[in-house]
Amino acid sequence: MTIKSLELETVCGITSTLPQHDKIEMAFWGRSNVGKSSLLNALWNRKSMARISSQPGKTQTINYYNVNDVCYMVDLPGYGYAKISKETQAKWKKMIDRYLDTSEALRVVFLLIDIRHEPTAKDVETYEMLYRKGFNPLIIATKADKIKKSARNKNISVIRKKLGLSGDTPVIPFSSVTKEGKDEIWEYIDYFVKEIPI
Repeated sequence: MTIKSLELETVCGITSTLPQHDKIEMAFWGRSNVGKSSLLNALWNRKSMARISSQPGKTQTINYYNVNDVCYMVDLPGYGYAKISKETQAKWKKMIDRYLDTSEALRVVFLLIDIRHEPTAKDVETYEMLYRKGFNPLIIATKADKIKKSARNKNISVIRKKLGLSGDTPVIPFSSVTKEGKDEIWEYIDYFVKEIPI
């Protein structure tokens, strides 16, 4: 897909009414500082459409990006950020649960995992929760440029084992620096845009 138009159309906070769309939605989620904003900017060929910060927990809203007026790419707040209160974390969780449970247009969740580290307990919990809700998350292994190629297969095997992935669940190594994995992610996005009417 060639990006012809891109707009941050809706921003929803903890108390917002979530929109219902007639175009499909694809959500991007992962722990704080996993590289979600960098991934989105790389996919869109933009430098700062999605705000990047060295401070984890920057995304505190559900952000709906209208892409080419054919689909929405939805940026969810990162989880596992220790420096916010438990009360605020609980409110974020409730907001995201509401989105996952009520969006009629959501077709796929891309779950981002840092390829350098074993998935955290929160990563595992999030994957299992999504699976219970009927999603089969596609895994993007971020920061692939930060490990040696020789370590990659081993680290991906660890991700597969820890999350309990089936053999046909893709794990896509991605780097926002080298853009590795970008074309493969777009292939999946194109598939969902073309194959699934609302």
